[in-house]
Amino acid sequence: MTLTNRPKLSMHKVEELVNNYMNRVFQQMVSRDPYEKEFHQAVRDLFVSIRPVLMKNTDYIKYNILERLVEPERLITFSVPWMDDKGVVHVNRGYRVQTNSAIGPYKGGLRFHPSVNTSIIKFLGFEQTFKNALTSQPIGGGKGGADFDPKGKSDAEIMRFCQSYMTELHKYIGPDIDVPAGDIGVGPREIGYLFGQYKRLRGKYEAGVLTGKGLHYGGSIGRKEATGYGVIYFVQEMLKDLGETLKDKTVVVSGSGNVAIHTMEKAIELGAHVVACSDSNGYIYDENGIDLATVKRLKEVERRRIKDYLDEHPHATYKEKCTDIWKIPCDIALPCATQNEIDEKEAKRLVENKVMLVAEGANMPSTTEAIGVFLYHNIPFAPAKAVNAGGVAVSALEMAQNSSRVTWSFEQVDNMLKEIMKNIYHDSVTAAKDYHKPGNLMVGANIAGFTRVADTMIDLGVI
Repeated sequence: MTLTNRPKLSMHKVEELVNNYMNRVFQQMVSRDPYEKEFHQAVRDLFVSIRPVLMKNTDYIKYNILERLVEPERLITFSVPWMDDKGVVHVNRGYRVQTNSAIGPYKGGLRFHPSVNTSIIKFLGFEQTFKNALTSQPIGGGKGGADFDPKGKSDAEIMRFCQSYMTELHKYIGPDIDVPAGDIGVGPREIGYLFGQYKRLRGKYEAGVLTGKGLHYGGSIGRKEATGYGVIYFVQEMLKDLGETLKDKTVVVSGSGNVAIHTMEKAIELGAHVVACSDSNGYIYDENGIDLATVKRLKEVERRRIKDYLDEHPHATYKEKCTDIWKIPCDIALPCATQNEIDEKEAKRLVENKVMLVAEGANMPSTTEAIGVFLYHNIPFAPAKAVNAGGVAVSALEMAQNSSRVTWSFEQVDNMLKEIMKNIYHDSVTAAKDYHKPGNLMVGANIAGFTRVADTMIDLGVI
């Protein structure tokens, strides 16, 4: 008997059906790819959140939505050979995962970092799918990158690597197919080199194939600031429901890349007291408040380490272990560095220091155990797929401008970003409430993103 015409099941039987289905899909995924720990973590966290959705609507089981979601539509790996300035040839591994295209062309950044592997790329693409759905923009989910470390490389070496990477990637992307952007290790410089090579190979000007471009060749005003500003716009909505504002709140932001810098910038603008930030080597603490101009120059212009902040601000302190940044007492913790930087121990320390709320600016920076600590202690916690969606939201706005060959002002883009982040927050709150988890933004964001993708997949049939 099919699920369609079977008799109505008791609640107990429905629960058994859902549990068996979720366990089967998860175990099958793990047995197929046993070493992809980050991907498993992302899938597990989603499954826990959406269980009540499947209890309410078993059509998601009938159409086997979960198994279809955890298997990317396409996973591409390729060799990236390049020559350094001394004439030595190196070979890195390039990746692109095209996770889900139900609601639009694949969309997601490129990460150049030694840690990049299949598990990292699949987890990022999986999260990106639901993040993009939360924005209500017509974009699917994807991610890419390479195990290449741009640190210490000359501009010429970066250019040669990007050209080699795009020589293979261009076969699989396009404005209506897959639209990459930047991520860790891929900023305006790299996007420029990638776009130049794409244009050369394609023989035509397709501005919409990449986002995060320079303003003089199709980029959007406000894209650089979007992810960081979006973090703060989301946090503002959380604070409103607590009857609070950012003014005079002590804030700790991990990282010192694009997301962290613009998170700090908007927080400071709104009256917050940002006292610490970090890079992969360590963190700085400045009780007088971080001098953002110094951080920007060190990281964006001179490409130096964060410890050099002390050369100009000797009253500040620097510590080698970057995760110890969460020892610093703060009202608001904004992890904006990398995945799994807050574990159970750091989460307990934040709770002990009376943190008011935690919002994820990076992708999955809190472990499952850390999230459990925050939720157990009723600390308002907002997951990355909701909080850092501002970047991809404005990327979609960049795509829209490219398609219509228009340019919007900063005020127009910023106002649209604020509205998108406000809507993501309220959609997450509503979904959590509808499924009897009021205030749980982790559950709410997962449900809101999942239902939009899953419902569309059902509408499109089994393809």
